Amino acid sequence: MKISWFSFLLVFLIFSSTSWAALADNHEEFIECLSHSNQTSSIYTPDNSSYSSILQFSIQNLRFNTTETPKPLVIVTPVSESEVQQIILCAKKTGMHVRVRGAGHDYEGLSYVSEVPFVIVDLINLRAINVNVSDKSAWVEAGSTIGELYYRIAEKSKILGFPAGVCPTVGVGGHFSGGGYGVMLRKYGLAADNIVDARLIDANGRILDRVSMGEDLFWAIRGGGGNSFGLVLAWKIKLVDVPEKVTVFTLDRTLKENATKLVHKWQYVAPRFHEDLFIRILISRQNSSHQSGNNKQTIVASFNSIFLGGIDQLLPIMQENFSELGLRREDCIEMSWIESILYFAGFQRGDPLDILLSRVQLSTRYFKAKSDYVHQPIPEGGFEGIWRLLFEDEAKSAQVILSPYGGKMDEIEASSIPFPHRAGNLYKIQHLVYWDEEGEEVAERHINWIRRLYSYMTPFVSKFPRVAYINYRDLDIGVNNINGYTSYVQAKVWGIKYFKNNFDRLVHVKTKVDPSNFFRNEQSIPSLTWWKNKGE
Repeated sequence: MKISWFSFLLVFLIFSSTSWAALADNHEEFIECLSHSNQTSSIYTPDNSSYSSILQFSIQNLRFNTTETPKPLVIVTPVSESEVQQIILCAKKTGMHVRVRGAGHDYEGLSYVSEVPFVIVDLINLRAINVNVSDKSAWVEAGSTIGELYYRIAEKSKILGFPAGVCPTVGVGGHFSGGGYGVMLRKYGLAADNIVDARLIDANGRILDRVSMGEDLFWAIRGGGGNSFGLVLAWKIKLVDVPEKVTVFTLDRTLKENATKLVHKWQYVAPRFHEDLFIRILISRQNSSHQSGNNKQTIVASFNSIFLGGIDQLLPIMQENFSELGLRREDCIEMSWIESILYFAGFQRGDPLDILLSRVQLSTRYFKAKSDYVHQPIPEGGFEGIWRLLFEDEAKSAQVILSPYGGKMDEIEASSIPFPHRAGNLYKIQHLVYWDEEGEEVAERHINWIRRLYSYMTPFVSKFPRVAYINYRDLDIGVNNINGYTSYVQAKVWGIKYFKNNFDRLVHVKTKVDPSNFFRNEQSIPSLTWWKNKGE
């Protein structure tokens, strides 16, 4: 039977308003359900004295820690897989909307913020890591951070590592779900490329592994984004070989030191270096000197590198391929792989390794981020336009990060996992703007600035579609209807930018494994049968 658009809209509005009210009232029923399931996990509501501290502990972007930010009706911190299972079953039974939080690094706060009444399942207590040196593998619970993972690997071996990110407080759950890249991606690919098994709770409360979930779902969770297909409890990863000594360096070059020409040249050589060499560029505005009492500003390009080998091997490679940078032996430092983790995270040499076990960021600020991929080198004049934007007032704490691809990333098929950004990409750009002042007006000024930067970059980056990286989540590129049905056409607006041709397969998997769209957020993969399953 056909339904008129008016009837469709009327039913949608009625469902949205009634479901909102129902969700707001159902949290007591949800708590009662948990109380009958022998839960030992802690349950927090706004009436608990610890509620605010638990909520705020894992908020990594101050934009989502204001009095106006929507807060959860309940926070639950399970301590076992069976407890997570009961939480999902109770949420489904009572109609509660669930958000899953690992370490809270989601750039748009989607793991702990929702416009509809919701519950947070905080995985902070699920942090067991079991490293098996003999078969070069590890099981990692989803509430762990990548810093904890690195530390546990280093406890067992000096010649094993893992190719994940540079920020140690990032949670593995979200990081791996979106792909997860780091400084060894040119040698070993993404974190998700090195996942060999997983344990997941689906929308029916079943605990599944790779065999029982099937290859389609296992494919989808390795790069298809978090909170779409189920709640991942743990990942089994394949560890990779690292040398006993690696070499790192960071060279700063200002505009007077030919930064523009060096950045321009880097585009041609960095993606073609030997796969053991990774050189990224961090670009920002800094003070250059104090002359006549004036504080002069310049653009600084920091060439930040790791080489999986010694200085004697690195120097000839640099001399042959990028002599313009002027790398000298005294610029280089040899260290162990685990020490390089601290180096890239901004710690000082000699800092204790157990600093990686801390879940507290060095600093927490307001920020907004965007991402781009570059297929053709940007001309020097294109970079000069970026410099002009970086000299504007709102860019005082802005940063542009260029990370090279090539190497292993060129060899992995774009469809091997949902993450599609492989051969053809020279490098990825992360655009960031930070600020410290409170208030909507200040936030709007800085967000408008990064949107203008993003608009300026249009001619120089990927096209049809202009693609993005899901772990640098950006709601500007499109959102779902969080209150109700999201069509394939609406979701494809943002979905094709993150996943390109892989989006269609993700939708197929979602429709099969979670037809009622239980796991959802503003940029989760939609189920094509949601409306049918709701019975409307």
